[in-house]
Amino acid sequence: MKRPNILVILADDMGFSDIGCFGSEIRTPALDGMAQQGVRFTQMYNCARCCPTRASLLTGLYPHQAGVGLMVDDYGFGPAYQGYLNTHGVTIAEALQPAGYSTWYAGKWHTSPGMPLSGPPTGEPGSPRNPTPLSRGFERFYGTLAGCGSYFYPNGLMDQERHITAEDSDFYYTDAISDRACGMITEASGGERPFFLHVCYTAPHWPLHAQPDDIERYRGAYRKGWDHFRTARHEELKGLGILNPKWDISPKDWGWRDFASHSASRQEWEDLRMAVYAAQVESMDRGIGRILETLQAAGVADNTLVMFLSDNGGCAEFLNEDGNSKTWPGMYGLTARPGQVCTVGNIEHLAPGPATTFMSYDQPWANVSNAPFRLYKHWVHEGGISTPCVVRWPAGMQKTGHISHRPCHVIDIMATCLELAGARYPGEYRGTAILPFEGESFLPLLQGRDVPRERPLFWEHEGNSAVRDGDWKLVRQHGHDWELYNMLEDRTELCDLSGGNEAIRNRLLRQYKEWAQRCGARDWPLHRI
Repeated sequence: MKRPNILVILADDMGFSDIGCFGSEIRTPALDGMAQQGVRFTQMYNCARCCPTRASLLTGLYPHQAGVGLMVDDYGFGPAYQGYLNTHGVTIAEALQPAGYSTWYAGKWHTSPGMPLSGPPTGEPGSPRNPTPLSRGFERFYGTLAGCGSYFYPNGLMDQERHITAEDSDFYYTDAISDRACGMITEASGGERPFFLHVCYTAPHWPLHAQPDDIERYRGAYRKGWDHFRTARHEELKGLGILNPKWDISPKDWGWRDFASHSASRQEWEDLRMAVYAAQVESMDRGIGRILETLQAAGVADNTLVMFLSDNGGCAEFLNEDGNSKTWPGMYGLTARPGQVCTVGNIEHLAPGPATTFMSYDQPWANVSNAPFRLYKHWVHEGGISTPCVVRWPAGMQKTGHISHRPCHVIDIMATCLELAGARYPGEYRGTAILPFEGESFLPLLQGRDVPRERPLFWEHEGNSAVRDGDWKLVRQHGHDWELYNMLEDRTELCDLSGGNEAIRNRLLRQYKEWAQRCGARDWPLHRI
């Protein structure tokens, strides 16, 4: 069999239960079809935040090893937190090019300072301190370097090295990413080389921007409120065989009000916020459907491995409504078209959706996205690091509609791509010694072999820390004590077993400290060095 094409699709800030084949009421027929034809991974992990996950996925290293242990700013906290991909690792593109693969990138980059949401670039894109896809192994690039922005008028949109402007009145970034990805597939499949394509949507990351027709299809659908949908998704996940029925749903966060206790106008506005979010997910799925159709039309669908996952759990961040121009409104208020005014904040009398608003869906709906897990993006409890993952490869998979419960991580994607491509991982690249990748290939799982994981998994983000080894997970929120959970019995992390299992706790803590020292993860808060 010829070496397969590889297509990795990454959603942005989408929770564990936000697609239909993972329990959602949101319509995602393309991803649901992929699940029927492929495998769902129920314990695939990310790194709890956008840019660390992307750095880890691209390099097969932990984020700190790749230089993106925090975000994409360099505050002087040392090389593990410098805020851009370093040269101690290679990207998947850099590893696959010597093996004869063409390499393509469509969408969000966010592994360097890149381009702010408004105004000129930060530094020189493509320089060593501000790498771009083109400087890190990709031959073609269309997208944005920043972490988020307007869906209707994104600042810093690029085609190769050229900055372009979204001048069409009907421009919508999710659709544009899908369009370019389809064009890249058509072009790549006409060549002699197999291809690696990374498609990185900004959907459904805030702001809540969606096309009017998509919004209308969900308007009124969420009037039953967050508690109803969180419970419904949990029941569906159990019925699908994705979750063990003995895992109870985590309690909702303190401070929530019951949906029914809000005024009728507030209920209508909350319904609309979630309706826009759902519209963003559905529009992304529609684009994925077109991508799959393009693979079929090009005659390469059977021997193309397609993977879908999200970069972190659902996002509970609200947008600052206090008018402080030094914080979020000042950052995001210039993201509309020239002549338009963009109002930033979750302001009840404004309807989310159009380009002139900049809103998020907030904590209660994020807890629906992460059902049934605890916490969100930024934290390393299961709600922050668990991603739905669907993989389809008709020519290389023996089972269809299969569910795999083995723990996997985005660090494993490099190892899997190398094995698929028969590519060699370099010990040196452009004169620099390269760190060995950290992941384990999950190709055996795709081929029907249930191979156990050999090495533990680790997380650190802003002092939120965890280690998972087999069925045991040790985890803490910054400023709190370590908690110990048996993932086989209690993946929703409700029963802390640290009190009666001191030997296991100490072993995992020792493993974490050894990993942190090896990879450069430091205690929080960070201090300049």
